[in-house]
Amino acid sequence: MLSRRHVLSLAPAAALLMLGGRAWAAPQRVIAVGGALTELIYELGAQGELVGVDSTSLYPSDATKLPNVGYARTLAAEGLLSLAPTMVVATEEAGPPAVLRQLEAAKVPLHVLRAEHRFEGVLERTKALGELLGRQRQATALSQKLQAEWTASRAQVTQLAAGHRAPRVLFVLSNAANQARIAGSATAADAMIGYAAATNALGDAQGYKMLSPEAAIAAAPDVILATTQGLDASGGIDGLLKLPGLAQTPAGQSKRVVVMETMALLGFGPRTPKALTTLAQALHAPAGAGKTA
Repeated sequence: MLSRRHVLSLAPAAALLMLGGRAWAAPQRVIAVGGALTELIYELGAQGELVGVDSTSLYPSDATKLPNVGYARTLAAEGLLSLAPTMVVATEEAGPPAVLRQLEAAKVPLHVLRAEHRFEGVLERTKALGELLGRQRQATALSQKLQAEWTASRAQVTQLAAGHRAPRVLFVLSNAANQARIAGSATAADAMIGYAAATNALGDAQGYKMLSPEAAIAAAPDVILATTQGLDASGGIDGLLKLPGLAQTPAGQSKRVVVMETMALLGFGPRTPKALTTLAQALHAPAGAGKTA
């Protein structure tokens, strides 16, 4: 749901033009900052109003053909304003604040939606986008579909997790610079691990921490969870396990690595219910299971 505290400027769902004495809705020019928001806009059938997206908007593939305004946390006002948007939708992760203030000064309506790492937040963002884009009916239908998928996924998780100890999972976020961070509580990875009836091996820590041999060994994960993008940057599973300490963990010794596409796993968008099923199936698979896309 939209909160006035999180919205810098509000605008009607579409500007009205008077043509021949009748009011017609002018098409919006929308920039989406956040891959999950972009996915929701496509699911609502409003992709024709998109004129720009950020670098996390990789799905569906058509989104990658739109002008890219850069990484959500390091936006530039010039790039945003050059697309002449009538609306910018983003999550709280968008920034820096100075750029957001420049948009406000330029009278561009900016709608900042809460970036909650819970399924209910997906429904709230769906409703908010439906209201902003004048697609309330589509948003209601999508919410009902997602709720049904989520209920089915949670039921499957319960079945998969029955009868055995919850696996200890360490989420590793790596990049091409051979640096890696691991996820503690209050992160999207932690939320998905919990939804999948597993235990975050770094749950005592909060937020993201730099990976160190000591932290990896102390976490003693049964499973290492990574993203496809991170795995590619590390040079595959063998490259990933060369990161500090991972090879000395139970997961590293058995090469038990589960891999999922970044936004499907962490985005909390319309793919979240199906992503949860995929994650739970991989985490609760018999020991010896390997890479899962």
